[in-house]
Amino acid sequence: MSEHRRKPPQPQGGGRAAARRGQSGSSSGRRAAPRGATGSPSDSYGSDAFDSGGEERQYGGRAEARRAAQRSAGGSRRRAAEPTRGGRRAAPGGPNGPGRGRGRAAAVPDKKRLIDYPRAGKYGWQRWMPSWKLVSGLCIGFIGSLLAVAGIGYAMVGVPNEENAAALSQNNVYYWADGSQMVAAGSGQNRQNVTIDRIPKAMQWAVISAENKSFYQDKGVDPMGIARALANMARGGDTQGGSTITQQFVKNTYLSQEQSLSRKFKEMFISIKVGTKVSKPVILQGYLNTSYYGRGAYGIQAAAQTYYGKEAKDLKPSECAFLAALLKGPTYYDPAGNEGIDKTATRKANRKRSEARWGWILEQMHNDKRITDKQYQDAIKKYPMPQERKASKGMSGQIGYLVDTAKKYVLNHSNISEKQFDLGGYQIKTTFKKANVEALAKAVKKVEKEKLDPKKRELDKHVQFGAASVKPKDGAIVALYGGAGYENGHFNNNADTSGVPVGSTWKPFVLAAAMEHGTYRSDGPLSPLSKYNGNDHLKVKNNDGTYVLKKDNTPFFQENESNYPWGYISLRKAMEQSVNTPFVQLGMDVGMRNVRDVAEKSGILDSSFATLNPSFALGTSTPSAIRMADAYATFAASGKQAAPYSVTSVKFNGQEVDGFDKPRITQAMPENVANNVTDILENVIQNGTGKNALALGRTAAGKTGTTDENKSAWFVGYTQQLSTSVAMFREDPKSAKLLSMNGTAGEESIHGGDVPTLVWTEYMKAALKGVTDTGFPDAEKIGEIQDEAGAPSPTPSPSVTPSETESEQPSPSPSESTSPSPTPSDTCGFFGCEDDGGTENAGNENGGADGGASTEPSPTDTAENGGNSRGNGNGGFFGGPEG
Repeated sequence: MSEHRRKPPQPQGGGRAAARRGQSGSSSGRRAAPRGATGSPSDSYGSDAFDSGGEERQYGGRAEARRAAQRSAGGSRRRAAEPTRGGRRAAPGGPNGPGRGRGRAAAVPDKKRLIDYPRAGKYGWQRWMPSWKLVSGLCIGFIGSLLAVAGIGYAMVGVPNEENAAALSQNNVYYWADGSQMVAAGSGQNRQNVTIDRIPKAMQWAVISAENKSFYQDKGVDPMGIARALANMARGGDTQGGSTITQQFVKNTYLSQEQSLSRKFKEMFISIKVGTKVSKPVILQGYLNTSYYGRGAYGIQAAAQTYYGKEAKDLKPSECAFLAALLKGPTYYDPAGNEGIDKTATRKANRKRSEARWGWILEQMHNDKRITDKQYQDAIKKYPMPQERKASKGMSGQIGYLVDTAKKYVLNHSNISEKQFDLGGYQIKTTFKKANVEALAKAVKKVEKEKLDPKKRELDKHVQFGAASVKPKDGAIVALYGGAGYENGHFNNNADTSGVPVGSTWKPFVLAAAMEHGTYRSDGPLSPLSKYNGNDHLKVKNNDGTYVLKKDNTPFFQENESNYPWGYISLRKAMEQSVNTPFVQLGMDVGMRNVRDVAEKSGILDSSFATLNPSFALGTSTPSAIRMADAYATFAASGKQAAPYSVTSVKFNGQEVDGFDKPRITQAMPENVANNVTDILENVIQNGTGKNALALGRTAAGKTGTTDENKSAWFVGYTQQLSTSVAMFREDPKSAKLLSMNGTAGEESIHGGDVPTLVWTEYMKAALKGVTDTGFPDAEKIGEIQDEAGAPSPTPSPSVTPSETESEQPSPSPSESTSPSPTPSDTCGFFGCEDDGGTENAGNENGGADGGASTEPSPTDTAENGGNSRGNGNGGFFGGPEG
């Protein structure tokens, strides 16, 4: 610094400045100027307090000294905050250390790290933010690793020399309960390979437009599709989707159907090799020949014959689009429906799905310029409805329905897919007894021949039967009757289908609920000797005393079939003569939710329950024949319930498949409740509407049922050894809606107590031949007598004292046809008309005495709950999906 800019030397004498300087002097007698006193950068750090001439440097005034001190303190704080370098802290002074001048710390070079993370020399969030070098390096390393793994996998995985065993379909073998073979069925003879020149171009392009538009350009795999599939699988979701036609061909031809990471990688590598070594036409040919189209059909040739009865080469573009839609999943796109696999796969829902995808595929083909404008317009005009299912070899008579039932059970109790199952190789042992199955079919045929003549009577046409026989305390289905047979074009299994209301066969569940839970007015279980008003055309009351109203806010009246003046009769008598009005009011008093719960615990599926309105008590629900037989088996077994089952074991290539142990037995209701129901249903056969069952000649219990407009008639009955249900109904073959049976068999109306009971009796005679009649356990007195609100108080009289056994006697021959109503003066006393036998004369729109289930107070409930149309699976015995 130039001399002329220095301040003049300060006096060396006294004064406060001199004193301060004196205090700061060194041991040598020299005093160092405060750092930064001159304001020069060279004075702050690293220089001596004196110049080379030994002259002390001067500094300015107090303000400048303070600023210098502040700058010095700030530098000290910064140095304290600096991290150590290589395990040592940089010295605060110059190279001579703190004993020398206060110079800036010398920089110590960092030790190099392979990965600079956390980042050195950064503070706060910047310290944890990776650098672009680190990110790019990791990405390059990851991609390189993937390429290395892919290269190794590609080199190690080769294309198999032969097709896998799964690609060669086999038969499934079904066995009777005694181990003898029932039938060998499956797709073993339903597959024919055809060359690409015999597959219409429209079929080829339909599949390409729908499944893999880039088929002729890709290298066998779709990387993005593979990534999606792997991501879905990692999340535990569906691994389907994203596969090219080449990948699907590889999976169908060379690999198993398992969904695993290793199988997906194998599929990818083999597909890449196949894509480079095999021509696209050959790959497409293989894919179309190995794909599953439903109904046991593998390959386009079998599919063309199964659905349209023609050769593949003769398929029209519209039909090609339909078959291509099936590849999305035949369970959900076959308009014939497949509720046995999934309850959502109804005929209606499948038709809607199929038609939508069929139209979309045609649109894609048109957009891709694979069909002309004219071809598109011609194809889109009309949906190409396929043929109905056909009977395959050995599936005639009842065998088809037995196989159908067993197959559904297998699919619903294992992880086997329908496609895997139809590839064959399974050995299925069933619960079906050949003698029982034949006896049930024979009983139906005998009664049909005696009662029906469709050639002479139009109203005898389209009459159908469904029946099932279940073993109490076990649940094994020993026999069923599903219909006229596949060979006659009847493919719906009437034993395992929903849509047929059960009528008065539902009343035992109402009574069981009352004996178990009581009513809102009782303190406990209700005695079946309690009296309710049995007269016709009665208002139904809510628990608060108000009347149940219809949608138009007018009172709802429950009707009986006739206007016979029953007066106040016991519930036992009402069950005997199947009078409606007492059970509707009883259901309201007990609570329809309690009735529903008792029925569900007894074995009725949730999917078959109708709306909980007053008519619920009269059987508007639509369980299958199998489920009704099983629920009544709960009564036969003193309240013990076992879910119905049809398969005892499944083997695949000789190895046992898990999941086919017997169902667990539970106590569905108190033992005495069930025994009292049985005692009352015995009386129905002995003295009531089921008297035709007396021809069985042994102890039995049962209940008749007839529904609105005489659209269905039931009889469900049991002994301790066997519970059997028989349903009869008429169905419009086009709309599947139920038709009235008024006039059928030449009768004014059909009731559960005649034709269905005759079938039941004929079958049970054969099924129980040689079996000891063990009777039923005695029923103990249950509950307290609690008459309906408004019932007159009885006048004390020995003749009307309630007892465990009712004193009233039924009519000597209750009739199921309309009979003149007696005058009250002839038979009715002050306490009602329960001493007189009534009539079971159902079938009109108001509800019959045998369970004519009124649709009021909600007129739309019938259609909503199966009264006018029949499903093909909901409410069957497996739950959700039928089977």
